[in-house]
Amino acid sequence: MELSPGGIIAWIIVGLIAGWAASSVSRGHGYGIIGDIIVGLIGALIGGFLAGFFIHGSVGLIGSIIVAFIGALILLAILRMFGRSRVGA
Repeated sequence: MELSPGGIIAWIIVGLIAGWAASSVSRGHGYGIIGDIIVGLIGALIGGFLAGFFIHGSVGLIGSIIVAFIGALILLAILRMFGRSRVGA
């Protein structure tokens, strides 16, 4: 599977959108603009790897954002699972 947006600026935009959307949808707070971009970019890698088993070819900009969003949700779930728990909160 190929994620269509080429260039570093496009990947940052996809990462920002996916990271922001994933942190907005999942419970809790975001990690700030830089943290959300990083979560989105790593999420794009995770989502791209997993989607590669099911999708062959290019998915376009919207498809890239959706794949990155799903990967970011998976990453946030993993981070929260291994993150420190709040006692009494």
